[in-house]
Amino acid sequence: MILTLVGVSEGTLHETARRAKGIGADIVVRPPGTSIISLSAAPMSDKMLGFFGQQPHVTQAMGTIVNPLGGFDTITGVDLAQFTRMSGGFRYVAGGPFERRLDIIVDDFFARQRKLSVGGTIELMSQNWRVAGIVEPGKMGRVFCQLTTLQELTSNSNKLSQIFLKVNDEKQAQAVVDGLRIQLPKYFIYTMEEFTSLISISNVSMLRGFIYVVIGIAVIVGFIVVFMAMYTAVLERTREIGILKALGASPAMVIGILFRETVLIALFGTLTGILLSYGTRFVIGTMIPATLVQEIVPLWWLISGAIAVSGALLGTIYPGWRAARQDAIEALSYE
Repeated sequence: MILTLVGVSEGTLHETARRAKGIGADIVVRPPGTSIISLSAAPMSDKMLGFFGQQPHVTQAMGTIVNPLGGFDTITGVDLAQFTRMSGGFRYVAGGPFERRLDIIVDDFFARQRKLSVGGTIELMSQNWRVAGIVEPGKMGRVFCQLTTLQELTSNSNKLSQIFLKVNDEKQAQAVVDGLRIQLPKYFIYTMEEFTSLISISNVSMLRGFIYVVIGIAVIVGFIVVFMAMYTAVLERTREIGILKALGASPAMVIGILFRETVLIALFGTLTGILLSYGTRFVIGTMIPATLVQEIVPLWWLISGAIAVSGALLGTIYPGWRAARQDAIEALSYE
C-alpha cells in the first residue's frame, strides 16, 4: 500500500512536470491565488500577453485556459498556431488539427483509456466533442480544444489561466523573471526549470500530509496484525516452548527465536510488497494511463522495509516476553 501510494504520487507529479517541460517555454506566469498543481479559473486578461511580449528578451507570449473535467482530468484551451510556434507542435498518431468549433485533440493515453478514435465523439462539459486528432503524449495536457471555444463555454472571454514566455536566450530567463516579479509582485512567476522542480511531494503540503497519514495508518494496522499473529503463534507453541525451556533454553534464546522468525516474515512481506507494486503499476498503466502514473521508487523500498521490520519487532515484544517467562511445567501441561 505504501509503495503504491508513494509511487502514484511521485509518478503523477513527475508526469505533470514532464508535460510542462514539453511546452517549450522558458518562463511560466500563474495568477495570484494558485498553487503549484492547481489553477483558479481564468483570472488573467489576455491583454497581458501584449505586456509580456514587450519585455526585454521575450520573443513570444502564449496564454492558455485550463478547466477541470473531474478527478485528475482537465481540458486545455490553446491557440494552435501559437502553441506550434512555441513547442514545435503536436506529433499526430492519427487525425490532425482542429477543424470545427467543438473539435478536441487528445493524447494517446487518454484515447486508449476512453477507447476513442479519430472522428469519434465524447461528452465533456455537457458538450459533444469530435475527436479531430490523437497525438503523442508529453506536451502540456492530455485533452485540448480551441482557446476561444473554452473561453466561451466557461464564460471567460478574453481571460487566461496561465501564460508561457519564450526568451531569446535561456541564460536571460532568470533576469526576466526577477524583473517581472518586481512589476507583478502578486503573481507567481518562475523559470520553467524552477517551476518543474517545485512539482514534488515535499512542496505540495496537502499531498505530503496525505502520504504521512497513510503511512501512519499502515504502521498501526501492521503493528496490530503482527501483534495478534505473533501472540497467537506463541499460544499455539506453548508446549514447544515448554520443551525448549525444560531442555535448558534461556529466556533470551526463546525471545531470539521469535525475533528471528519475525524479521524473516517482515523481510518476506517487504519483498512481496515490492513485487506487488510492480503489479499495481502494470494495472494502472493498462487501465487508467491518462489519469494516474505510478513510478517505482527504490528509496521507499528501504523506508517501507524499515517500517515493516520495526513494526513487526515491536509487535513481538509482549508475546515474546510472555513466552520467555512461562514456567516449563505449566507450558508442558498446556492444552
